[in-house]
Amino acid sequence: MRIRRSTTDHQKGLYWFEEERSGSEVDMMKAICIYPERSYQEITGFGGAFTESSGFNLSLLSEKSRDDVMQGYFGEKGLRYNLCRTHINSCDFSLGNYAYLEKETDKELTGFSIERDVKYLIPMIRQAIEIAKDELTLLASPWSPPAFMKSNGEMNHGGRLKTEYYAMWADYIVRYLKEYEKQGITIRLLTVQNEPQAVQSWDSCIYSSEEEKVFVRDHLGPTLERSGLGKVKILIWDHNKEIMYERASEILEDETAQNYTAGIAFHWYSGDHFESVALVREVYPEMELIFTEGCVEYSRFAGFDEIEKAQMYAHDIIGNFNAGMNGYIDWNLLLDDLGGPNHVMNFCAAPVMCNPKEDTVEKRLSYYYIGQFSRYVKKGAKRIAVSRYTDKLEISGFLNPDGERVLVIMNRTDTSLEFSIRERESGGKLMIEAYSIQTLCYYPEE
Repeated sequence: MRIRRSTTDHQKGLYWFEEERSGSEVDMMKAICIYPERSYQEITGFGGAFTESSGFNLSLLSEKSRDDVMQGYFGEKGLRYNLCRTHINSCDFSLGNYAYLEKETDKELTGFSIERDVKYLIPMIRQAIEIAKDELTLLASPWSPPAFMKSNGEMNHGGRLKTEYYAMWADYIVRYLKEYEKQGITIRLLTVQNEPQAVQSWDSCIYSSEEEKVFVRDHLGPTLERSGLGKVKILIWDHNKEIMYERASEILEDETAQNYTAGIAFHWYSGDHFESVALVREVYPEMELIFTEGCVEYSRFAGFDEIEKAQMYAHDIIGNFNAGMNGYIDWNLLLDDLGGPNHVMNFCAAPVMCNPKEDTVEKRLSYYYIGQFSRYVKKGAKRIAVSRYTDKLEISGFLNPDGERVLVIMNRTDTSLEFSIRERESGGKLMIEAYSIQTLCYYPEE
């Protein structure tokens, strides 16, 4: 068996160190067994989020540094991203609160304008589209409706969408989609609301299961259809994993709401809860399960070193894929050396950080860990069955559309571990260093 191996080992300074190995011996006592005939969910892609803050940071860099960032994410030699997210109106990683319409009396949306996005967001998205080898699929999420539509009269601190504005808010979202189309940008996925159970000091809005169901069933879904945008997929929830099953079941029990719903989006901030993802996959096998946000928050993980932060990413990606996830979207694509800008000082880390004053770009270890998945698992791949000899190795296996097998293996222990890859009668002996991650790619022997 000839195996192409890509390794990220921080201790040895190896990032995407690619080599080819061959061998035929298999140690059955240390085997990782691959079963490509047993396939599961289809993989839709990998990516990150275009935020106003990321676009602003990019604009402050030199052309050379901007190209380094964007090629690093979307280029053939980079992460090869093809599935990304952006925000409708402002989010916490904006330079301040803003909406595309401020007058509540403007029922016809005549004053609707995305001019704010044209300055930083749209140029970044356009550059990504130009660079990406595969078509870039975009998902959009609102953090808050305009202040006048909400029960608390402001975009921050939660509040609810007033029932009398349900129809206007659906029209607003459709107008957003059409204005972006005029800019040459097609949004193919929507979530109803970012984190609908979180009252935040930044842009936020609360929806109960009933409220989200009614909005999808009676307003957003029908309005998209009437506007010729029925192919735009609606994803519900868009919050943490621990209650995603309850939320999904409470909304999807309504047949009409289910017909308008294409999937469930989720975040990682409340812990692993891989079993919740697996339960949703089991009960709703036709739904797309997309991870839409996760980051290393400075408020919680400031003391973590770069290895721990990178391992957080890979552990969650592997666990989510093994539970049934289709696609993965990281949070901000580019933050400054403080972890912002953020208009309420909610600073975070990103896989790529920059110092605009010095015109420097730093790819963190998490960037390379994500690349062990995104560079090798192709759109249209299927997750496949894998059996491992020890729980010290975290593993997920995939079958690319061209028949290539891809195996991502992480070792979070302080000891190097030997193992054998085995598919039926073929295989080979390998080793993974302590605190490292590997991707193994091979084709079946003829």
